[in-house]
Amino acid sequence: MKILLKLLLIFFCFISSSLLAQENNSSKLTGLIFANYSYDIPGGDMADRYGNNSGVGGGFMVKTKSNWLFGFDGNYLFGNNIKNSNSILQRISTKQGFIIDGNGMYAEMYMYESGFLTSLKFGKLFPVFGSNKNSGLVFISSIGMLEHKIRFEHKNNIIPQLKDDYKRGYDHLSNGLSVSEFIGYMSLSDKKFVNFFVGFEFTQAWTKCQRKYDFNLMQEYDTKYFDLLSGFKIGWIIPIYSKSNQKYYYY
Repeated sequence: MKILLKLLLIFFCFISSSLLAQENNSSKLTGLIFANYSYDIPGGDMADRYGNNSGVGGGFMVKTKSNWLFGFDGNYLFGNNIKNSNSILQRISTKQGFIIDGNGMYAEMYMYESGFLTSLKFGKLFPVFGSNKNSGLVFISSIGMLEHKIRFEHKNNIIPQLKDDYKRGYDHLSNGLSVSEFIGYMSLSDKKFVNFFVGFEFTQAWTKCQRKYDFNLMQEYDTKYFDLLSGFKIGWIIPIYSKSNQKYYYY
């Protein structure tokens, strides 16, 4: 009798673990909260003004049971490589390239790239090379808006030539419609601790300068640009599973 009970117990444990594995390996309706980092190389007209930049941001997506993905994200872009920086403030600089501050001293001033990329996203996950049906190759398309400008930072904020409206005449603020394509790998772990995506993203944007007048060129400035970004992107995911997927049934 004891042997029979042991065999039955082993049998039930085997059936239960099999059902649990099937539940974990099934494709699930899942909410995905994520944070990400990217390192991008500019191209097109954007490469004439900026060097390589980084981006940090996050967003939310939904993965359906059929592995379709849709959601939104927002990313802050930043970099410290401004090309031709000496010519940007040429009108308010000395012959040696220095700017005189409000105290009559050489100003300690820096230029940085600043911007954002925000978009709506739609894509598909293909469960290949993954440990379960919720992991695999992902292809995501996005449509949104790209904006970038030159940010001036100076010690003690005592440069009258770069205050308020004067600064806007030099920062080259530009924005416009953007589209992006992402190809990579997404992993949603059965144990729910290791969830991430990694891959490459390519962005094309049709931007326009939003400042009516360029103080350096001393003329109206409404130039249109074709901007490109391409780079490596990695993100950490917090999955939110539907309640029905949290239940395990034992027979």
